[in-house]
Amino acid sequence: MYTIFAAETNVREVTGIFEHVADKYFNWESIVAFILFVAIAFILGRIVAAVLRRVIAAIGRQADKSDNLQMVNRLRRYETMLILSIAIIRTFLFLFAIYFWWVSTAGSDQQPTGIIGASALAAILIGGALSPMLRDISSGGVMMAEQWYAVGDHVKIEPFAEMQGVVERVTLRSTRIRGLNGEVIWVNNQHIQGVRITPRGIRTMAIELFVNDLEKGEDLIDTTNRRLPNGPLLVISPLNIMTSSKAGENLWHITAIAETAPGREWLIEKYAIDVMKEINEERKLKLLAAEPVARFADGDAERRFARAIQNARKAPKTKRARTVRTARAKKSS
Repeated sequence: MYTIFAAETNVREVTGIFEHVADKYFNWESIVAFILFVAIAFILGRIVAAVLRRVIAAIGRQADKSDNLQMVNRLRRYETMLILSIAIIRTFLFLFAIYFWWVSTAGSDQQPTGIIGASALAAILIGGALSPMLRDISSGGVMMAEQWYAVGDHVKIEPFAEMQGVVERVTLRSTRIRGLNGEVIWVNNQHIQGVRITPRGIRTMAIELFVNDLEKGEDLIDTTNRRLPNGPLLVISPLNIMTSSKAGENLWHITAIAETAPGREWLIEKYAIDVMKEINEERKLKLLAAEPVARFADGDAERRFARAIQNARKAPKTKRARTVRTARAKKSS
């Protein structure tokens, strides 16, 4: 009986608390005050955002004019942080508006029941309606703190196979990218499991050629370049001969490198090679000793892999040296 009576008492107390909160905070005066404070926060946020966007535009123009890659990357980080600051400032303004509304509405009523009731109501709202937004904000905060990407980077969002493009806007809650086809894509930060970043926003492709005449092989590459479509969304830089060496009697190896927009690798991988074979057949040159091979040619990746291979080959040499030293020691003894 005592347990039942205690439970009924607790239920009445909780009900009374919520009735008190409802009467105090959900009346016409309180609602009007809430709308007023939120409107002021919204207007201040718009003013701050307008000022910061002008600064961001100036930084973006400076980054576009600069030829120093390190300076460009630094300016992009500044641009990203300023864009993030807009969302952070707006969030704080909204929180301050809620706080001032609560203080002005509560007035002299600072009883524990009012505080507990308001806290419980806030916890319910935050835990229910705002939980998806909080997950987005926490994910976005981690990504920005670790500098996953910045405005102007070309990214591919995982696990979405087709979601790739240039980052146009970053907030703590979402990321906006623009695809090569002009589509604007919004993605919530909590759904981003990984990001693939294209170095410098371009793809570097190489074609390996084996020809039986070096001079005609170089002319073949020049003729192919004249048939390649150029542009910021197509072939950015035409085929440029990087190395040429004699591989055997009447056989030369040529390496030519070109740069394309991300997603346009097929212009080098397939189209350029088809053009080379077509020119070879049209002129009846019989120049190609083998079918040309296309590959990725990122300099940083090549250096990293070369170092990894070099380190991987050290272990067998060390083991072999120990074996030789052991054999020599036994022989001397």
